[in-house]
Amino acid sequence: MAESYPAVDEAHEERPRRRRGRRVLIVLLVLLLVLGGLVVVADRVAVGVAERMVADQVNRELTQRNVTFASPDVTVGGFPFLTQVVDGRYDSIRIVLRDVETPVAEKATTVSVPEATIDAEGVNAALDTLRSGQGDITADTVRGTLTVTYESVVALIDEPGVQLREEEGKLVVTAPVQVPLINQRITVRGNAKLTPQGDDILISFSGLTSPDLPDNPLVRTFVNGFAEDLSVRVPLPALPFPVEVTEIVPRSTGLAISGTARNVALNEVR
Repeated sequence: MAESYPAVDEAHEERPRRRRGRRVLIVLLVLLLVLGGLVVVADRVAVGVAERMVADQVNRELTQRNVTFASPDVTVGGFPFLTQVVDGRYDSIRIVLRDVETPVAEKATTVSVPEATIDAEGVNAALDTLRSGQGDITADTVRGTLTVTYESVVALIDEPGVQLREEEGKLVVTAPVQVPLINQRITVRGNAKLTPQGDDILISFSGLTSPDLPDNPLVRTFVNGFAEDLSVRVPLPALPFPVEVTEIVPRSTGLAISGTARNVALNEVR
């Protein structure tokens, strides 16, 4: 009787099959990784194109309004980006403007803003709208923050010796004033009132006082008039998207101004 070795034959047959199976699986995994990488690259390229388009639009709009600034930094949030394009809804768009200068013709000076940040969240822009340029592009919420330097405000006040600074969360002014009634130069001090008025900030002063100020009604009237002369309207630089000022806070570096708006038409000309 001839001897047979089935177990050995089966083992020899299974090993190549398993190796081929493993090789196929490895190839598939490599292909998936390569394709995934290509998708990620394509997604990031598309984001870069979108960010450049927004930056170009911001450049055009603000240049038309005589605002000078460094090239804007634009960041389109959310991942993946291409699915947002298809859905027509983007998580967020952030625009950062630096070294913003707005001319004030009547004062022959400028309002300086070292940095302004605009965040648009929940941006709705259908693909057909982007292709044709027709239709609405809206944002659920737009928030803007910027800081106006005290040097800009002092230049607008245009009174020699005026100084502004933050003390305990308040805007404090000190200014020398020549009081003709007593023929004496006195340095007065007081707090400012900050009031948003449309696209401007009204800075008004009252109750200026000094230890050297005599208790004289005529002198007091004169100083009150001087305080009114110090009051100034500060025009805020134009932003790419409209926001309404909601808060003005004195900081060590200047007036920190923030605003917000809801259901904003981003492609509406201001």
